Parts: sequence; C-alpha cells; structure tokens
Amino acid sequence: MSNTPDIIPVLIVGAGPVGLALAGDLGWRGRPCTIIEQGDGSIYQPRMDFVGVRTMEFCRRWGIVDAVEHSPYPRDYPQDNMYLTALNGYELGREKFPAMQDEVCPPESPQHRERCPQHMFDPILQKHCKTLPTITFRYRTKLVSFTQDATGVTAEVENVDKGTRETIRAHYMIGCDGAASGVREGLGIKLQGKPALTYTTNIIFKCANLVSLHDKGKGYRHIFVGPEGTWATIVAINGRDWWRMSIIGTEEKRVPSEDEIRAAIRRAAGFDFDYEILTVLPWIRREMVAESFGKGRVFMAGDAVHLMSPTGGFGMNTGIQDAVDLSWKLDANLAGWAGPRLLESYEPERRPVGQRNVAEASRNLGRMRSPGANAALLDDTPEGAALRREIGRDFAAAMTHEWHTLGIHLGYRYDDSPVIVPDGTPVPPLEEMTYTQTARPGARAPHVWLKDGRSTLDLFGKGFILLRLSADAPSGDALVAAAKTRGVPLTVVTLDEPEAARAYERRLVLVRPDGHVAWRDDRLPPDPLLVIDRVRGAVG
Repeated sequence: MSNTPDIIPVLIVGAGPVGLALAGDLGWRGRPCTIIEQGDGSIYQPRMDFVGVRTMEFCRRWGIVDAVEHSPYPRDYPQDNMYLTALNGYELGREKFPAMQDEVCPPESPQHRERCPQHMFDPILQKHCKTLPTITFRYRTKLVSFTQDATGVTAEVENVDKGTRETIRAHYMIGCDGAASGVREGLGIKLQGKPALTYTTNIIFKCANLVSLHDKGKGYRHIFVGPEGTWATIVAINGRDWWRMSIIGTEEKRVPSEDEIRAAIRRAAGFDFDYEILTVLPWIRREMVAESFGKGRVFMAGDAVHLMSPTGGFGMNTGIQDAVDLSWKLDANLAGWAGPRLLESYEPERRPVGQRNVAEASRNLGRMRSPGANAALLDDTPEGAALRREIGRDFAAAMTHEWHTLGIHLGYRYDDSPVIVPDGTPVPPLEEMTYTQTARPGARAPHVWLKDGRSTLDLFGKGFILLRLSADAPSGDALVAAAKTRGVPLTVVTLDEPEAARAYERRLVLVRPDGHVAWRDDRLPPDPLLVIDRVRGAVG
C-alpha cells in the first residue's frame, strides 16, 4: 500500500476573516478545501470592527447579509466620530454618522457598510463555511514546514495539543496567516516599506455605564487630543460595555505599564470610574507590502502580504478582496479551463491595490495626528477657546477624508491586468473619497437596480456573464461557442433596461466571476477565441 497522502485541492493556512472568506467563496463554488488554524477560533482582542461596502457585496453573494445585519452589535447605536480633549473635557469637533439601522446604501451599491466587530463577524463567516460540505476545518493545527513541486504542495502540520505531526498534500496552498506569516517566511519573501510607524497598545476594558458618566453622548470613535497632539482613541466595540482604547505611541519601542495604562484611561475620561481591563495587546503599526504575493503553487492574502495602519478600516476588507480574486482563479485551474497565466495575474492585479491602500491608511494616520503640539490647548482663556475652535475646524476637515472613502472600497481597478482586454478608452483617475462607476475593462462592474428588484451585481459570481445591454445587441453566440470550446463557463444575460445600458456604455460586456469587467464592445470581436483565451489566462 502506498504511503502517499491523498491530495486535496486547496489548503488554507489561517482561519481569520480572510482565510474564512477564501474558504467560503471556494465552498460556495463547490470546490473542496481544507483550512488549518493553530488557535481554536476564539477572538480575545477584536482588531477589526468595520465591514466595508465591497465586503458587504460579497456577503450578499454568499447569502449572509442578514446575519451581519443582525449581529449582536446594536443597530440603534450612533456612529459619530468625536474629537475631544477628554470625555468630560472640550469637544473640538464631531463627524455625525447614523446608527446602522438608519444607514442608507450609496447609489453605487446595493449594500452599505456595517459595524460588525471581528468577534461577531468571524463566527458569521465560520457558520457560513460550515454549511458548505466541501470545507474541512482543522483547528489547533499549525503549519510546521512545506515544500512544493510541479504538481502540488506537501505540508507538514502539527496538532498543537497532542504534538503529533502529519503530512497534507494539496494542489495549492494559500497563506492567510497574518503579519507574522509562516508561509511568507517559508517562501523567503520579504516585506517592503516602513516596519514601524508607531508602537501602539490596545486595551479592551469593560464598563457598562460609561456613556452616562459624561455629556458627549453615544458615539463610535473618540479621538483624544492633548497639548502634545493626538495621543489616544477609544472606540465602542460592541455598543454596550466593551471599549477599546488605543494608546497611539511613537516610533519608540516601549510598552506602557499597567499604572501608565490606568493613568491613560483616567486622562481620556477626565474622571475616575469603575472598569475592568479585559485584555492588553501591544502591536506595531506598519506600512509594508510583500515584494511578491506567492511562488509556484503557494500564494498569500491579507495581512500576510500587506500591513497597514487601521486608520480607514482597509485591512480586512483589502484582504477579502484578495481572497475573492484568488478564489475564482484557483477554481478555474482546478476545473481545468484556466490558462497558465490566470493565477499569475493575481499578483499584478492585487499588489497595486495593496500598495495604494497601505499608503492611504498611512495618510489617514497623518491626518489623525495633524493637530500637533499646542501648549495652550487646555487654557481656560479666550485665546485657548479660539485655539480650540481653530484646531477643531482644521481637524474635522482633515478627518473627513478618512470617514468618506467609497473610492478606495469600490473604485479599485485592474487596469494593467494580463487577463483583461483593454478597450482603448482613457484611464479615469483613481478616486478616494468619491466613486464614479465605470464599466471600463478592469473595473468593478457597475451596480444598477433592475426592474425585477435585483442588482446587476446579483448576476455575477459563478462563471463569466456576457451582458447584452439591449434586445437588438449582437447575440453573443460566437463568444459562447468560443467559451464552450475551451470549457469556460459563460452565460448570456440580456438586459433591455436603459439605466443599465447607460452604466455599461457598450452593447456587449463580459464580466468575470469576481464581478470585474473583462471585455466590452458594441460588436462581437473579430476573433472570439482570442478574447476567451486572454481572459482565461492562456495568452499574453
């Protein structure tokens, strides 16, 4: 009997939100995968609490929007961002945001952002994955080492509790194992950028009646400015009794003592109150992107390839975009219709997005620290009051850039992708705060509400979709035949709806399984097979 282990299609290392999203998308496609995680799945220090609008569009695809909207986070909790000297001190400014129950979808999406902290969001993704029979979970299992060859990856894993080891053989392995990625280390891939922007300390403390002890009312994020500048934040993790204080720190490596932490909490409040410290997590704020997103049959996603300041809430959301881009390409390779360049396109598509988002997050950090030192900030004088008004006005104007980032979340494009067919139109500018929909190849296919109540986004996901944007558009039969020749899943959808025609601008638009436009024109291409071969990664 052979000792060669059975081969699995995809081995995912790490069961954080990015690993769970990748497993969930693969499982949604019916593709088997195994996910290993050295922990037990518990979240002791939720580092993420913002689910961006693009991630919510993916949740819509997976059928879990209702679960996110009905997470334990209270729907009636206001999401204001406040700029303060202390909770009982001076209010310098405020950006008002509605509670989640009152949030309105932007015109460009069928979804809106959600407040769902990681200790609520991860279990929703996990529950979704566990409804899919093709996904195997292996908690308390860590990756020890791996090798790869032309046909697959051989991973040695260890049961953390028992110390026993075994070998797993997979066609592909994906590292979703975070900032200290063992997969990245095993590949010998370096991170490039700034390794330490700040040495920050997060403190989660419990206090059920904190809001009643001051006059600022309910809000999500409180940014504290002192004479030395911006020094800390407090966010309402669960909208009830859990609060996360971040002592921002500097580039100097140090961890505050418990006495310093308690003094900081007292300073931020401006009064003594009863609370319980639950966890303390020192961490390093970085600005780094991996020099490569994978080698051979091993790829990485999420924090394993891009490390950014949380200012803006881009981290997890960028990682889930990685996962969706990678998922359909893995599925295509395993199904046998992908060309050799399809998986190679993952890095040139996603690395520029990672670089852009990492840089924008750091710019947001700069905006948050923009007040600088102002010795007279707390002076109870007319001059002090005038200074506070000036700082509040300038700070609020700067911070607006962080609170409104639809262009970052929806406007990422794959303009230079090797598996996109350019249409020769001018490259539109990349937006940050605003977002202008475009059906230019490489862009996210526009959202338009259809007469039957669906979004155009609801049409995309499992295979390629050829949109005919009018009843008299070319039939598309030649593209369908070319796709069939190569085994590429392609479905034709005719939309005789003027608003959709205006948004997509061409009579024929080919949309990829990830919802990005691959090709468009008013006429069928002279060589349909060449188009199909390009978008499946078979030609350069």
